[in-house]
Amino acid sequence: MTCQSLIGAGVPRIDGVEKVTGEALYVHDLKIQGMLYAKLKTSPYAHARIKRIDTSKAQALPGVKAVLTGQDVPYKLGLYMIDRPVLAVGKVRYFGEPVAAVAAVDLDTAQEAVDLIEVEYEPLPAVLDVEEAIKEGAPLVHEDLGTYSWIKGVYFPKPGTNIANHFKVRKGDIEAGFAKSDLIVENKFCQPQVFHVPLETHVTIAKWSAGDRIKVWTSAQSPFAVRDLMSIALGIPRNKIEVIVPYVGGGFGGKAGIHLEALVACLSKATGGRPVKLTATREEECSSLPCRQGLVARIKTGVTKDGRIIAEEIEYLWDAGAYADYGVNIGRAAGYSGVGPYEVENVKIDSYTIYTNHVFGTAYRGFGHAEFLWAIERQRDLIAKELGMDPVEFRMKNLLKPGSVTITGEKIHENTGRVDKCLGLVAEKIGWPLVKSEEEKLKEKETGKYRGIGVAVLHKAPAMPPSTASSAIVKMNEDGSVHVLVGGIDYGQGTYTTLAQIVAERLHLSLEKVHMVWETSTETAPYDWQTVASRLTVMAGNALIRACDDLLAQMRSLGASILRCSEDELEFGQEEIFLRHHPEKRLTYRQLAIGYTYENGNAVGGPLIGRGKYIAQGLTFLDPETGQGLPALDWTYGAHAVEIEVDINTGDIEVLKVVSAFDVGKVLNETLVRGQVIGGIVQGLGTVFSEHLIYDEQGGLLTRNLVDYKIPTVKDLPHRMEAYFVETPQLDGPYGARGVAEHPMISVAPAVANALASAIGLEMLEGPLTAEKVYLAWQEKENQ
Repeated sequence: MTCQSLIGAGVPRIDGVEKVTGEALYVHDLKIQGMLYAKLKTSPYAHARIKRIDTSKAQALPGVKAVLTGQDVPYKLGLYMIDRPVLAVGKVRYFGEPVAAVAAVDLDTAQEAVDLIEVEYEPLPAVLDVEEAIKEGAPLVHEDLGTYSWIKGVYFPKPGTNIANHFKVRKGDIEAGFAKSDLIVENKFCQPQVFHVPLETHVTIAKWSAGDRIKVWTSAQSPFAVRDLMSIALGIPRNKIEVIVPYVGGGFGGKAGIHLEALVACLSKATGGRPVKLTATREEECSSLPCRQGLVARIKTGVTKDGRIIAEEIEYLWDAGAYADYGVNIGRAAGYSGVGPYEVENVKIDSYTIYTNHVFGTAYRGFGHAEFLWAIERQRDLIAKELGMDPVEFRMKNLLKPGSVTITGEKIHENTGRVDKCLGLVAEKIGWPLVKSEEEKLKEKETGKYRGIGVAVLHKAPAMPPSTASSAIVKMNEDGSVHVLVGGIDYGQGTYTTLAQIVAERLHLSLEKVHMVWETSTETAPYDWQTVASRLTVMAGNALIRACDDLLAQMRSLGASILRCSEDELEFGQEEIFLRHHPEKRLTYRQLAIGYTYENGNAVGGPLIGRGKYIAQGLTFLDPETGQGLPALDWTYGAHAVEIEVDINTGDIEVLKVVSAFDVGKVLNETLVRGQVIGGIVQGLGTVFSEHLIYDEQGGLLTRNLVDYKIPTVKDLPHRMEAYFVETPQLDGPYGARGVAEHPMISVAPAVANALASAIGLEMLEGPLTAEKVYLAWQEKENQ
């Protein structure tokens, strides 16, 4: 495929053949000579003091090479808040928390050793509800919170409480805004914790060698973050730690930050340096590793008679679970995005990240936005209902447009994106408003199956520090092809294909001549912060454009010297450079790749290597009291419209049609973007209808496998899914593009709930919308 058709083309994934043929190697596939196998001993209590651990029987078992407890690895981990031990020390804070680890010659021996470890616990009162957790006298999950390290001036924990962070937004005069309001609507909304369910569970191999050199192979989204956090925790210089990430089988945010790596490295050290492999079982993936945070939201909204929002007061209570090392940033990001893509004159937001004795939370697709926009978009429909106003019209009146000012003081420009166009498009394609004939109404009454349609809008920006950076290297080979090295990870989203398109387009190469290096090593790959926040296409894409331009500049300079002309006289063609007015005078990339040799043997130039870097531009820290500042590199806007049929006899909801639209800036690969949208819709539907963690009264986790925890299957797909794209080019995006990886799932849930209200007038404020819950709510409504 030639460069002229690459940007916007639906290029097939460049990793497709390797994956479908089984050639792609994951950490699960790797086996290193002399490798040992590890297993975890986990807590059966949500909150308990560890009185005694006896590992003597385990250590005496033949084939066991190391047994570790928290006393052996007194290190804490965390990206934003360093609060999570490698293994529990002193007490356990959630059901499933690892308290010991074993390395043995095989998995059976390791499991037998785990079973021989004796742990004596003293159960403690567990705090299992965020509203209870912030009450005076609530059991403390972290008595020593004040001794932890965190990023000062960005996060604000409250020692002596269960509050890991309190983020504030203040805009305008909230009391004056309510005083001017003709209608005030107040509601409470809830969203549960949710599992990531990657196809490949967490898995790590580590080898601790002489001189404190550590080599790690891991299924992770962020190799440089893993290296950084291991260095901080273990006190080992970064140049002695190599983190290697091969193919990764999904992450959805759950493999951001650090998880098993430090523990496995310590096990290797304890065995005298033998490589150790720890693979999480599905049960451990559910109970010992992180999930999506839960949310309780209270929203009070003041509006005028004609439907203008003039005041909004919001309290977000985020269930961080036992540790908030990543969760504090979710509460922050939700706070500065907290009213959704609307212009509101007077705003007060308090976003609290709260410790409980649940499984700890981390990044999840949408980074809190799916949870809080459930509340916002349900609230918008409820307000429209109170006003007797069309929900689409109400939203259109209040959506951000060019000239609007966000709640943090950022002015929206023409190139920021158009959420109003997204909403208008999905409303049109879903057939808004829904008008039923008398015959259809009669049939609904006879069958008990009612149709409804609903809409919801969304926005999201990458949640990242102002100094976030990406870098890239493009090496030209002897034949004029290139190898591309980036530090970000393609863990299934298809980003490497898009990045290859960018390189091919910029260098005037065919796509077949661009090779992305899939195994990322912190020793050889250029730095990248993390593969999170839908930022990789934008930031690594910009870094690659600069690397390509660097390579082109070197070729232009070399070509001018060889052809004895000025650089301005030269142009690039397909894999060649030539004189504009004498195109017969040309040089191929192959001739320049490793240096040009004249007929007499003299040589000039040398191997061509392009380097590029990109750092977020114009971002600022936010004022700790008001939240004012510039937090976002870019905003991606979108909307969903859903048509459903609900059976009041069973509570079952069938999704007939989902329409989505996103302002992606510029579509770089339509096939991949549509794939993201379809996957996001299905994942969003999972959180609507079935996915949620269930605990018993003591905090024991009941949903620890994919039998008890239901995810969507093929039979749950909507009858129709449609994706549309608005293109308002992002000025600083690669070819005008914005990220769109997370956004397709974000507002699916509230759109379904709004459609349910449209169908039968049932206002559900808490997810998920299981058939049982819908049926019981309908019966209660009918009996009132």
